[in-house]
Amino acid sequence: MIALTRASAVPEGMLEDDQSESDLVKRGAYCSSGWTECSGRCFHYIPTAMTWAEAEENCLSLGGNLASVHNTLEYHGIQKIILDFSHASATTWIGGSDAQQDKKWFWSDGTLFNYLNWCRGEPNNQGGNQACLQMNHGDGKCWDDVHCSREIPSVCVKRGY
Repeated sequence: MIALTRASAVPEGMLEDDQSESDLVKRGAYCSSGWTECSGRCFHYIPTAMTWAEAEENCLSLGGNLASVHNTLEYHGIQKIILDFSHASATTWIGGSDAQQDKKWFWSDGTLFNYLNWCRGEPNNQGGNQACLQMNHGDGKCWDDVHCSREIPSVCVKRGY
């Protein structure tokens, strides 16, 4: 989101008496220290291995949720954040789950589950209890449904300000 705080232009080099230079600055999404902006939202990589539920609880304590993904640009942005902080492309929790009803995937932040990046043959609910979504799976670095009790790093998301 980009907006100007002042509607009319002032000739270059001249400022009205009650106007500061900051009034003319374009504003976008700002993220807290340790969070990275991508597509107008703020993301934070958590290297500590946790279960999906522990990771979601941790994200909630930071004012967010496990990350939702809504397009390829965002997915690649999250992958870059993981790589920048961990120097690897390891499997990582994001906020997808079908724990409430098998094959009905949702994001823990309540946003629409409108983008898919499943690995071939996934989600497969292998063993009947794979209800949580990890990203960066296999050579394709795609999504896989896994047991929610698995302990891996995670990525949180929250709105910018």
